[in-house]
Amino acid sequence: MNSFQEKVISLREHHEQLITKANEPEEFGNGIYIRYKNPILTADHTPLEWRYDFNEKDNPYLMQRIMMNATLNSGAIKWKGKYLLVVRVEGADRKSFFAVAESPNGVDNFRFWDEPITMPDDVVPATNIYDMRLTVHEDGYVYGVFCAERHDDSQPEDLSAATATAAIARTKDLISWERLPDLKTKCQQRNVVLHPEFVEGKYAFYTRPQDGFIDTGSGGGIGWALVDDITDAKITDEKIINFRHYHTIMEVKNGEGPHPIKTNRGWLHLAHGVRGCASGLRYVLYMYMTALDDPAKVIAKPGGSLLVPKGGEYIGDVMNVVFANGWIADEDGKVFIYYASSDTRMHVAVSTIDKLVDYCLNTPEDGLTTSASVETIKKLIAKNKKL
Repeated sequence: MNSFQEKVISLREHHEQLITKANEPEEFGNGIYIRYKNPILTADHTPLEWRYDFNEKDNPYLMQRIMMNATLNSGAIKWKGKYLLVVRVEGADRKSFFAVAESPNGVDNFRFWDEPITMPDDVVPATNIYDMRLTVHEDGYVYGVFCAERHDDSQPEDLSAATATAAIARTKDLISWERLPDLKTKCQQRNVVLHPEFVEGKYAFYTRPQDGFIDTGSGGGIGWALVDDITDAKITDEKIINFRHYHTIMEVKNGEGPHPIKTNRGWLHLAHGVRGCASGLRYVLYMYMTALDDPAKVIAKPGGSLLVPKGGEYIGDVMNVVFANGWIADEDGKVFIYYASSDTRMHVAVSTIDKLVDYCLNTPEDGLTTSASVETIKKLIAKNKKL
């Protein structure tokens, strides 16, 4: 056996050890969810065949010919008994693509399918696509709604000028995808999510209208809109259902995460909020609930954040960020929350539907002032003193 073959064997062994490493829950938490200690996906988890040319003649030094930078912002679905993530994989060339990673238990042993997803282009091809939200819709399709980024040709001299639209694709096997026209709206859109059921006989979307590619501008928060035909989706009437507020975790912007989970008490929503701070923009996760018979009517708004960057999660390509666009509600009521940290790696936290409903319905709202916050704390103190 020559040194090249030995290097290949060692490389494959190391990769297999990484993929099959058991994950462990953290011992202490907040009672709402349990974080798992290890990232579930990193750039190093991507298949070796995507990165190395194993022909010794063509690659005698066994170099990575195609390098991967990050695995992040993944849609999630329970599929044929397996826990699947449609992962945003970012290459060293800064281009993102989608790839499916599969786990037998939802917390470790995630293994990528052999090839990335081949996503057809829209009429106007996008430069970059990312952050897919998956929805199993009652019409029988699995939909993926994701961001399509293109250069803003109205500013030809500015190579950073871009536009964001909500792209739509659908599938029945997660392998072959039918690309539908991008969602047509009056402004740019990010974080658009398809509701899993028809509402008034129409397709329903959670939106995030914004004036620019980065800045929300006049966009007031998470929106709601109905669409007649998803094969030519057009939004003509959009209303904000979850507003941004000054000096909160969502004063700069907020956006829907995955599609909401239906419970007997209402729809559970996971979202992200963004505020500015000395180190830049801070992204955290929060929750809210809407009415069972009216998914656009907010019935609970627990104050503050649900999950924030912790420890090493703070460090990465884009610091101080947690972001989620995928979760899975299991048949036994367990909920797997899949989140990315600092645009670099994927993690999992596990809760239950009962816990998340309790959290939403019984956590005090943000009173929006210091004095209101203090009074809320004092009420809890007084309650505990009576015990």
